[in-house]
Amino acid sequence: MRPVRTVFAGALLGTLVLAGCGQNAPTAPTPVPAPASSAPAAGFPVTIEAGNGQVTIARKPERIVSLSATHTETLFAIGAGSQVVAVDDRSNYPPEAPKTALSGFKPNVEAIVAQKPDLVVISDDIDHIAAELGKVNVPVLLQPAATRLDEAYEEISELGAATGNLAKADEVVSDMKTAMDKLAAEAPKDKKLTYYHELDQTPYAATSQTFIGQVYAMFGLTNIADKAPDAAGGYPKLSAEFVAQADPDLIFLADVKCCQQSRDTLAARPGWKDLKAVKNDKVTQLDDDLASRWGPRVVQLAEAIGAAVAAA
Repeated sequence: MRPVRTVFAGALLGTLVLAGCGQNAPTAPTPVPAPASSAPAAGFPVTIEAGNGQVTIARKPERIVSLSATHTETLFAIGAGSQVVAVDDRSNYPPEAPKTALSGFKPNVEAIVAQKPDLVVISDDIDHIAAELGKVNVPVLLQPAATRLDEAYEEISELGAATGNLAKADEVVSDMKTAMDKLAAEAPKDKKLTYYHELDQTPYAATSQTFIGQVYAMFGLTNIADKAPDAAGGYPKLSAEFVAQADPDLIFLADVKCCQQSRDTLAARPGWKDLKAVKNDKVTQLDDDLASRWGPRVVQLAEAIGAAVAAA
């Protein structure tokens, strides 16, 4: 189904954060000149209903800057990699992405403009960067963090439309849906397992209402964090005692790269060495990046969860 937030003008084809390094933006960066007049590619101009309102892109972008690790992954997956000239300091996948010192968390207007972008893609409008770049004629597409799978699929298709790669984007979405449906269908139906997903070792968790929680729900798992006192916000900080009392069947760690957490470090926490998941070796170390992004590689995250459930 074509994303409802995508509207084409012209040829109607259908429709916890790490702080990066950066400097304060100068007050008057040089405006980016409008591109020379030429016939637009098929499908352009296109208007996307983005997080920063309706964004009209006059021509197929040739110099894209991505300030979002998730969207960098998506741009390359949908065939727009050759159009990307710079990505932020957190964009570590794919390896060929042109990583720079640009920051999505401390955006520097002058540094971004220096890349001469004809499209900037962001997932957070920190320091009103969308409006600031708009003042110097740079189109900005704000695609916020998805809160459910359908939003992730929608954003991928919208990035396809915005970059002239809609057919490939729709193919990526179709393949993702097929893979996710297959994983859900293969999940054991007779297991009643509880789990704990750790965001960091303090420990913060994620409830079933979050994007990551909905991925777990595909496998029929019960989230212990849903009963936390402050679960309403989606990311409650749990006490060690709460987790020990809940005694989950499975534990998934999303703080492996950042915080070097493992089954051994869990066992060293007060009251945790006797947890079922620890004693039975049912602690899964996830890839931090896969567990925090909502792009095409969410399938790999689901595969890791499915494997853990099958082995339980």
